[in-house]
Amino acid sequence: MNIKSPEAFRTISEVSKDLSLPQHVLRFWETKFVQIKPIKRGGGRRYYRPEDVSLLRGIKNLLYNDGYTIRGVQKVIKENGTRQLLEMDTSNKHFTDNKKNNNDPLGDNMISHHSINETKRKKLVNVLEDLIQLRKKLDDGK
Repeated sequence: MNIKSPEAFRTISEVSKDLSLPQHVLRFWETKFVQIKPIKRGGGRRYYRPEDVSLLRGIKNLLYNDGYTIRGVQKVIKENGTRQLLEMDTSNKHFTDNKKNNNDPLGDNMISHHSINETKRKKLVNVLEDLIQLRKKLDDGK
């Protein structure tokens, strides 16, 4: 079996296998995220650079692990650029793992970017706490 160096370009099938995503999802993401620019050769074959793969991995983490929508990921990239997504890939941290106040499950960063009234905020915090408790119960039952 031929093992490629980390700097080598990858075909769409290799990236698909590496990220456990169908090829059509990768092609769809190309239409939604202008930052994903694989090199296209004769016959339309796509070749992904290592930074493309890292960016795809970061997008996948935001969408599948952190619960972002495509529009949410587009907003994150617009506000922060792709550097954080690329760094997230190397550090294996979720994008939303910021320093949080233990008494504030939503974290200070959420409040500064999204202002909501205090009543709605308290309701959301209560729902989040309920979800955390349910998750703990599910994890304990395993």
